[in-house]
Amino acid sequence: MKQLMQDKHLFEYAVIRIVPRVEREEFINVGVILYCRDLKYLNSKYTINEDRLKALCDQLDCTEVLEHLKSFERICSGNAEGGPIAKLDIASRFRWLTATRSTIVQSSKVHPGFCTDPTATLNKLFNQLVT
Repeated sequence: MKQLMQDKHLFEYAVIRIVPRVEREEFINVGVILYCRDLKYLNSKYTINEDRLKALCDQLDCTEVLEHLKSFERICSGNAEGGPIAKLDIASRFRWLTATRSTIVQSSKVHPGFCTDPTATLNKLFNQLVT
């Protein structure tokens, strides 16, 4: 049992949401951000279903939303194109991405768990919570 727990690593994740009209508090889950300190892992996965988004708000600019999601991706990877936030340490980048904000692209509260493979866990959460 002890060996099994040693193979598991604490991770934190948040769901990425599109909130077209903040005042209505309606949203669609479009992605997941996962952070695992022990494995120095920070990654996101997302998709945009334009039909669903347009059904919620027909004036939404899906191209602009996609650019915001791409910035999440650049920040996760530490890509210089992600701006000054992408230059922060991995934990600070995760905390910045999951900070409470009232914009079109938001994240849920952060939730913890244990995993052995963070990429597999990210994919599993994405399939459960987004698709």
